[in-house]
Amino acid sequence: MSDFRTKLGVDGGGFYYYGICAAGGMFSAGATHLAVTPLDVLKVNMQVNPIKFHSIASGLNILWKEEGPSSLWRGWSGKLFGYGVQGGLKFGLYEFFKSRYTNTLVDQKQSVVFFLSSASAQVFADVALCPFEAVKVRVQTQPNFAKGLSDGFPKLYAREGISGYVNGYHFKILYIFL
Repeated sequence: MSDFRTKLGVDGGGFYYYGICAAGGMFSAGATHLAVTPLDVLKVNMQVNPIKFHSIASGLNILWKEEGPSSLWRGWSGKLFGYGVQGGLKFGLYEFFKSRYTNTLVDQKQSVVFFLSSASAQVFADVALCPFEAVKVRVQTQPNFAKGLSDGFPKLYAREGISGYVNGYHFKILYIFL
């Protein structure tokens, strides 16, 4: 690891290093979540209408026939950008908190520092993800709601106000710690 940091010029960590970690998290999380968007569209529709979408094969077939192949990519921008932000915060803040907790909790085992760093980063990352998820789910389950994030964010705000973005925060935070 020190060779990698030396090549980047970030031997002691620092904000440049955290930024590189955040960029890596953005690209990796955004790309992988984008790749599985068709399965996510199906999963969300199976949750909303389990009678109509009762299996993977029939669900994909129904979406394809009734709404066309582009329906499988509904919400792609929420997946790419939302999980990109979440991954960036998770990777970057993990390294940030690890550095801070290592210096603060000097008598603790390394596994405790890693756990606390991960949990702290996850809280911030998931809070940042929630507004993207709120729009994405509506785009995927309500075909006439919006085409993506650019028209979905203002439409959600107009319909539900700020609470439309924060619904589910308390469950997300609770899930992290259980």
